[in-house]
Amino acid sequence: MTDYGHQLSFGLSLSPAANSLEETRQLALRADAGGLDYLAVQDHPYQPGYLETWTLISHLSATTNRISFLTDVADLQLRPPTMLAKAAASLSLLTDGRIQLGVGGGAFADAIASMGGLPRRGARMVAFTEESLHLMHQALSGGAVRMQTPHHTVTGYRAGPVPAAPVQLWLGAQKSKMLAVTGRAADGWISPLNIYVPPEEVPARQQIIDDAATGAGRDPRSIRRIYNVIGSIGPLGTGQGLVGDVPVWVDALTSWALQLGFDTFIFWPTGDAETQLDLFTSEVVPAVRARVAAIREQR
Repeated sequence: MTDYGHQLSFGLSLSPAANSLEETRQLALRADAGGLDYLAVQDHPYQPGYLETWTLISHLSATTNRISFLTDVADLQLRPPTMLAKAAASLSLLTDGRIQLGVGGGAFADAIASMGGLPRRGARMVAFTEESLHLMHQALSGGAVRMQTPHHTVTGYRAGPVPAAPVQLWLGAQKSKMLAVTGRAADGWISPLNIYVPPEEVPARQQIIDDAATGAGRDPRSIRRIYNVIGSIGPLGTGQGLVGDVPVWVDALTSWALQLGFDTFIFWPTGDAETQLDLFTSEVVPAVRARVAAIREQR
């Protein structure tokens, strides 16, 4: 059993599709009013029907009041890490701290190349990503930022402004080398969707992160754990991911928090998004919070 003890948080994944912008706006407002913690936006700028992720988040942050945002996840090979840190720090200040950064090494090398990016694969991508995390931590802390490696040439620019609320760097990772980078250098792990990393495969991945963190002199409990959960809430039936009524969802998310170690769940609804969101915010989330709190109190 693995419970890292973090306070639970819940979010909704929003589509960046340009042709559903009005629906996306309405979902963002409902999630904000419904008490969710995060709105997450995927980052695939090479898709012609998708809005640019950072621009969409900036737009939605101006129309919402309290909910935070994260990139799920920003492609570091298309977004220079120092500039991405600058953008995140700026928007954090403009939104009173409602920004966290999910980042990734870039999963689609050919698509990255099609936009003029330098595609890195394998060990080069892993090394580039780990160095990028260190660069971004420097940049988000302010002061002189320097790095001279085969992957980065940063000669000492003065970083700032420094946001009052820390912007965390959560790394999207699936395979062992990137999971180890998470343990050494990231503030959190963003797991791929539960259809790609099913619950039974999570403990081995958490162990890789924990071992790497311990080896780097870090407390594994300091690392956040975020699960992207696709599915639908309603009568039992067929479909992708977690499918079932409210009790099924409450049981699953409670177990995944207390036994798998996740503290944040990002919901990717497959049914009618508005109806699914209402069920998630009004029934699933409060029940999971209450049950997890009660079990923790009994320990």
